[in-house]
Amino acid sequence: MSAPTSPGAVPLDREKLYAARLRAVRARPYLATALFALRVVESRRVPTMAVDRYWRCYASPDFVARTPVGELAGVWVHEVAHLIRDHHGRGDRIARREGYDGPAGRLRLNIAADCEINDDVYGDGLEAPEGIVTPALLNAPTGELMEDYVRRIRLESLPGGLHLWLDCGSGADGLEREWDLGPDGADGLSEQEQDAVRFRVAQGLTGRPGSEPAGWRRWAEEAFQPPQPWRELLGSAIRAAVGGSGSGDDHSYGRPSRRSVALPGTILPSLRRQPPRVSVVIDTSGSVSDAELGSALLEVAAITRAVGGRRDLVRVVSCDAAARVAHPLCAAEGIPLVGGGGTDLRSSFTTALRQRPRPDVVVVLTDGQTPWPAAPPPCRTIVGLFPRPYYRLRPGDDGYVPDTPPDWARTVRIN
Repeated sequence: MSAPTSPGAVPLDREKLYAARLRAVRARPYLATALFALRVVESRRVPTMAVDRYWRCYASPDFVARTPVGELAGVWVHEVAHLIRDHHGRGDRIARREGYDGPAGRLRLNIAADCEINDDVYGDGLEAPEGIVTPALLNAPTGELMEDYVRRIRLESLPGGLHLWLDCGSGADGLEREWDLGPDGADGLSEQEQDAVRFRVAQGLTGRPGSEPAGWRRWAEEAFQPPQPWRELLGSAIRAAVGGSGSGDDHSYGRPSRRSVALPGTILPSLRRQPPRVSVVIDTSGSVSDAELGSALLEVAAITRAVGGRRDLVRVVSCDAAARVAHPLCAAEGIPLVGGGGTDLRSSFTTALRQRPRPDVVVVLTDGQTPWPAAPPPCRTIVGLFPRPYYRLRPGDDGYVPDTPPDWARTVRIN
């Protein structure tokens, strides 16, 4: 698609633009599907090149004319990376949370998205365009995400020219531009087509692992195993255990049964659901960080709320290679989490089930590097797994994979 060209204006050099795309494909073959999926739109209102959320690439004829092919190849990769990594969707979520409604707020998002891409995407055959934004501009470390970089940005401290040049379009921050063709315009990709492109790119990255940058490898891993809203999942799993049958039905005369009216002079008890008793097993081995232990204690508080605030119904067992004492939550504001060695959670199940009365639910918060009981316990079991890049756990053993939680446990991955 081309815009009308005014007399004397430089036409869009598509041959040069497509030659640059071919160079980008040769440098980053795993991005070929995405690069060829972009639909080029000539636009004289775009400062350089930009994308919208429908995978249209708007190109300025003047910018293409004055930019070398090698740099244009880098721009191609940069712009398509915004779309592959869903920066427009993530930008919308950040904007709603932080109140970034205007252009200044969206500029922050564009800069943060650029830092996520530019920290490791260039080199190895791909030339960095002139004037790109990098984490060094923010005095920030590399390897962070858009959500991390946006907190570090101070617009007043950035170079003045950057505000005029930097605009990667609505595909980078979610804010529609005046040049966008919108959802009803020609040559846009549907959400299903976009997902198919992302899947093919992730397939290429994971199917033939090599020297791809860490940012792309991380994205591909999350594309196949997307982060789950683990707090909601863990909460719903606990609520299901709390409300499930066998969690403690009992007869009570506190509220007589309605059937008593059919038997004059006789008072029948009604069934009352007793709040379940929960034992929380916290993995305190050396492979679990202090931040994860803190997160585990927050989950203990959430579990207490799920059982109606009855702190006497929740017990905590800290465990590494040996299980410690099961501490009643009502007995201490600060739960002593003792450990630091290896991990064997089998003893923690024994300790938890020996409590009287026996728990109705066992919740295990662990990194998963542990043997598991051979037989399921006589109660519901929920496992919250802290994330682990297993290929880094034991550098001398590339084939090491820890035991996965057994099928009889409801597993939620904590991201």
